[in-house]
Amino acid sequence: MTALNHYNLRFFVRLGIALAFASVLFAQDTPDKILMVNGKAVGTAVRKIDGHYYVGIEALAEVTNASVTVESDRVLLTIPASNPGVVGEVPPAQSQPGLSRSFAAAAIADLAEMREWRGAIGMMVTYGLAVSDARTQDYHQRVQEGLEQAGIAATTEADHNALQLLQNESDKLASWADTILAARKALNEPETTDTDALEDDPELAKIRGCGQFLNSMLVSREFTDDSSCH
Repeated sequence: MTALNHYNLRFFVRLGIALAFASVLFAQDTPDKILMVNGKAVGTAVRKIDGHYYVGIEALAEVTNASVTVESDRVLLTIPASNPGVVGEVPPAQSQPGLSRSFAAAAIADLAEMREWRGAIGMMVTYGLAVSDARTQDYHQRVQEGLEQAGIAATTEADHNALQLLQNESDKLASWADTILAARKALNEPETTDTDALEDDPELAKIRGCGQFLNSMLVSREFTDDSSCH
């Protein structure tokens, strides 16, 4: 080996040692970072090299629930096709929920207002009480306000379907109440003082049936339909 080649070899050996030493010092001065995925710490360190951050293949496999196979000339990373943890993969569509809790609570409260209105009309019919337009209007207004609150609370498709049934019940109740009050004002005594009139009223029976159905449905928070509400 010539003197020049010997000198070059010594130079590159020294340069390599110096660079290796410098890299060790740099690694000591730059602490490793912890990888966090969806708020969960992954048991690996993140290293910064040439301004970019890197993690080990094992850490990537842990995050994605993948499997790693090391062969002589390659490393295989197999990620499950349905894995929701893979970055960029669109998660499967969630099933449409039933009745929301807030809507069910508002609708149940409005049904209570309807029962009170219906009961007041029934008392008037049974005992021949005088008609009070102001009181009747007050019942109607409270029911309408309850419907508005239920409409505001409706968020799911089931909520909106149930809201329509609730609206149907309100409309039928208002129509029945108007008919009874008109007969009372006309002093149609057989219709407005007969104690059996309410029991034989098919429209009232349908209103009662729809109210009972709606209350049961709202408590279960699972939307179903019933002919009494149409």
